[in-house]
Amino acid sequence: MASRVPRGNLLKSLRYFSRPLNSAASSSAFSAPGVPPLNFAEKSETSAVAVADEFQTGSPGVFDVYNTEKLFSSIPTTRLLRASANLHVAAIEPVVDLGMWVMKSKLMETELVKNIVMETIRHTFYEHFCAGEDTAAAGKTILKLREAGLRGMLVYALEYAADNESCDRNLDGFLQTVESTKSLPPSSASFIIVKITAICPMSVLERASDLLRWHHQDPSFELPWKLDSLPIFADNSPMYHTLKKPEPLTPEEERDLQLGYERLLKLCQSCAEANVPLSVDAEHTSVQPIIDYLTYAAAVEYNKNNSPIVYGTIQAYLKDAKDRLLLAANAAEDKGIQMGFKVVRGAYMSSETRIASSLGYESPIHNTIQDTHDCYNDCASFMLENIANGSGALVLASHNVESGRLAAVKAHDLGIGKVNHRLEFAQLYGMSESLSFGLRNAGFQVSKYMPFGPIDMVMPYLLRRAEENRGLLSASSLDRQLMREKNGVD
Repeated sequence: MASRVPRGNLLKSLRYFSRPLNSAASSSAFSAPGVPPLNFAEKSETSAVAVADEFQTGSPGVFDVYNTEKLFSSIPTTRLLRASANLHVAAIEPVVDLGMWVMKSKLMETELVKNIVMETIRHTFYEHFCAGEDTAAAGKTILKLREAGLRGMLVYALEYAADNESCDRNLDGFLQTVESTKSLPPSSASFIIVKITAICPMSVLERASDLLRWHHQDPSFELPWKLDSLPIFADNSPMYHTLKKPEPLTPEEERDLQLGYERLLKLCQSCAEANVPLSVDAEHTSVQPIIDYLTYAAAVEYNKNNSPIVYGTIQAYLKDAKDRLLLAANAAEDKGIQMGFKVVRGAYMSSETRIASSLGYESPIHNTIQDTHDCYNDCASFMLENIANGSGALVLASHNVESGRLAAVKAHDLGIGKVNHRLEFAQLYGMSESLSFGLRNAGFQVSKYMPFGPIDMVMPYLLRRAEENRGLLSASSLDRQLMREKNGVD
C-alpha cells in the first residue's frame, strides 16, 4: 500500500500545499476538509461496532480525530498529497472567483477552451469532490466507502428547473438513482438526496412561498390547494420576501405545483420500495416555505411506519431554525409521524444577507458564528433526546469537530451510542475525513454526501457551493496537520 516516494522529503517539498490556513479548525464555522475522495487500497482494520462496545464517556478512544494511524492507515501517500494540493487551491478565493468567471464567460463557447478547462477540472476538483459521472460510477464509489466502514448519500446534482419538461426529465434521473441502489449491498446507500427546485418550476415555488407567508400572517387568507402538513413557520421566521398581499395561484400555477408534489410522491414511493430514505435539501429562504410544506406533506403520507422515508432539512444558521424544528417535530409526534430531519449549518449565507439588506431588513442569519454553533448543537441535542424516546430520526451533517464530539457524547449518554438506524452523521465527499473516520471508529453510522453526474452538469453546482462555502474550503488546517504528522513532517 505504501508509496515508494520518500514520504517525509516529498511532503516537505510540498509544504506550501499542505500548510494550515487556520489554526483553530475545531472551533471554526466548518471544520477541516480532509483527504481525497476515498479510494482505499484495503479495508479498514477498525470495526465500528467493536469500538462502540468500548465507548465510555471521557475515555481517549471514544471520539479521536488525532490518531493518524487509525484515521489514515489505508490511504496511500500520493493521495494524501493530491488531496492537500486540491484543497489548498480550492481554499484560495481568487481561484473560486476565476472559476466562476470562466464558467460563465464566452470563453466556454469555444470548444477548444471548454475542453481544456473541463479536462483540467475533471482531474482535479471534480475527481476530488464528485462520485462520478453516472450511477454506475457512483455505485463503485459507494462500494469503496463501504470497505472503509462509511455509507454514501447519492446526490444527482440537479436543481433550478424552469419548466415541467425539465422537471420530468430530472425526476427520471432521480428515479434511476433510486433504482441503482437495488444492486448495491443493503444499507450501503444511506440516502437519496433531492432538491425540490429540480422537480418543480422555480417561479411556481416562489409564488407559492409568498402565499404561504401571507397565510401565516393572515390565516383567513384562503389557500384552496393547501394539504395536511406540519408547521413551517415560527413567530420569528422572516417575512420580508412578501411585503404585499400576493395574487392567488393561477390555474396553470396550481397545476404546476400539484405536478411538482406528485413528482415528489413518486420519488418517495420509489424510495420506499427500495428501502432507502429520501432527504430533501434546504435552499434559499425565498422558496424554503414551500419546500418545507411539500416535504412535510409527503412525510404525512410516507412516515407512518417505524423507519421514516422522508427527511426535511434545518439550516441552523437561520435565527428561526430551532423554533421551526421544535414546532415541526412536536406536531409530527402528535400526528404519530416519524419525522426525519437533517441538521446542517447552512450554505447560502452571502446571498441571504444580501437580499435582506437590499430590502432594508436584518439578515435572517445569526449575528455571530457562536450563535450558529449554539443553535446547531441545541437542535442536535433536542433531536437526540427525541430519538432516545422513540420519536423521529436525525442526520447530523457537519464538518465541525466540536459539534461531532458533543453529539457523540450526548448519544452515548442517552444510550444510543452504538450504530443506530435513526442516527447518522454526514460530511461532504472529499472533506473532513478525520471527522468521518473518528465518528466511525466511535461506533456511529457515517455517510458522505456524494454529488454525481456529467462534469458540465455538476461543475456549476460545485462552483456555487464553493462560492457559498468559502469558510468551509478555507478552514482546512486540522486534516492537513494530521496528514503531515502521519507522513513524518514536523
